[in-house]
Amino acid sequence: MFRAGLFEAEVALVTGGGTGIGFATAAELGALGAKIAICGRRPEPLEKAAKELGAAGVEVFTAPCDIRDPDQVAALVAAVKARFGRIDVLVNNAGGQFPSAAEGLSPRGFEAVVRNNLLGTFNVTQAVANAAFIPQRRGRIVNVIAQIARGFPGMVHTGAARAGVENMTKTLAIEWAAYGIRVNAVAPGVIKTTGTEQYPPELLEAAGRASVLRRLGTANEVAHLIVYLASRQADFITGQSLYIDGGQSLWGDIWQVPDDVPRFPPED
Repeated sequence: MFRAGLFEAEVALVTGGGTGIGFATAAELGALGAKIAICGRRPEPLEKAAKELGAAGVEVFTAPCDIRDPDQVAALVAAVKARFGRIDVLVNNAGGQFPSAAEGLSPRGFEAVVRNNLLGTFNVTQAVANAAFIPQRRGRIVNVIAQIARGFPGMVHTGAARAGVENMTKTLAIEWAAYGIRVNAVAPGVIKTTGTEQYPPELLEAAGRASVLRRLGTANEVAHLIVYLASRQADFITGQSLYIDGGQSLWGDIWQVPDDVPRFPPED
């Protein structure tokens, strides 16, 4: 899809790069010539990913990191710069959530998801910008959010967090334009990865039916869009959120609303 060597001599940091969309993105960037740094909380997926990337001829650096901890993030960014000398691309893919109706969601559960998906994303973005992008006056950031165009019923915690990242994308695109930094987001619908295996099968079936294309997306399909936005070919795009959801944001519902919704004022 892209010309060989498109990211030659460039360094890309992909958070949550051990599995799913993150790994697919790291693999494609690496195949196009980038040196790759991936991080995640669990070392086992990182080790597996590093072996696969290395076998494909990609120069790769891995480090466990909890993006909710600014000190761990600072250490990660310093380590990547020490290894490769620079960072050109940041893909903020790390995140996590779980299905839950709002009335049954605990305060701790809500906070955990917001800290990971919103605060963690900001921690990494600020650290990479200050350490690499702003001094070199060049950088490309792609934030992975979610299909939130009509809310996120069933996952209010991540909907709120991803909406925050979408607004942050717009804000930083303006604030950091003077430094040559482009900031965009991709908003996947329901994508079939190892991460969706925790969801009830009926929820995934409903998500497939809610897509105009009548299927779930794949990690590779999302990676293609991320790679485009991370490339120099997209240098006139900034502050945008591109949806990749099979048309679900335009049509289809996966959350059932009963017919007997209370009416106010009540009918006589």
